[in-house]
Amino acid sequence: MIAALHRAALRAAHRLRHHWRVWRKVPLAGVSMIACDLDGRVLLVRLSYADAGWSLPGGGANRGESWRDAAVRELAEETGCKALAVKPVGELAEVISGSPHTAHVFTCMTEDAPVPDGREVIEARFYPAHSLPHPMTARTQARLALWRAAQRGVTTG
Repeated sequence: MIAALHRAALRAAHRLRHHWRVWRKVPLAGVSMIACDLDGRVLLVRLSYADAGWSLPGGGANRGESWRDAAVRELAEETGCKALAVKPVGELAEVISGSPHTAHVFTCMTEDAPVPDGREVIEARFYPAHSLPHPMTARTQARLALWRAAQRGVTTG
């Protein structure tokens, strides 16, 4: 019951945040974590408040928190997974709800099995990198493309 109320509140907050961004056009920034297990599978999540498909764990940084620390925290909060061997992948400039947004993308390994928090994240699981599920958000696809390019040693920008 509490989780259902929390999910409803998240959906309302998500819509409100969208309208605020469209109106204000305030530059924003956030983090995404591309977490892989020991078999090289990629961790993806489905959010309770968005119907856009599979995405990566992530969110915003707290005041005074580094982008790296925010990515590690978001992974733990959303999936219960501990980040090991965290590395920066790069940054993506994008527009979210009409506002400029910078995505700070990190990658890590984890030995943990994901446990969705049941409120923000309703499903979390590992998928082989060559066989990812659909639908997947466009932002997730862009972050994974950046990650793959970094793995090949290709610079973007």
